[in-house]
Amino acid sequence: MDQEAVVMNIIVNAGEARSLCFEALSLAKKQELAKARERLRQAKVCLNQAHLTQTQLIEADEGEGKVKMTLVMVHAQDHLMTTILAHEMTMEMVSLHERLS
Repeated sequence: MDQEAVVMNIIVNAGEARSLCFEALSLAKKQELAKARERLRQAKVCLNQAHLTQTQLIEADEGEGKVKMTLVMVHAQDHLMTTILAHEMTMEMVSLHERLS
């Protein structure tokens, strides 16, 4: 397993998902709710890919410290987790915009 490629996969997919979430929020503010929901769907695809990569790392580690922990690995994990939260919060905000319109 090329750890650098794995870490970059997580960062790139989480970053794309985060950008799509904020696009969705911007679209919701403009009452473009169908487009906002589509961005959230796209973000979920990216998050699923990043999460799959994270799961592969966990499986390779087997709870035994086999995967070397680096600062960039910690950064990738942090980026993924904050993006998951951003996605969940954005879904709620888009739902609120839908109810208010």
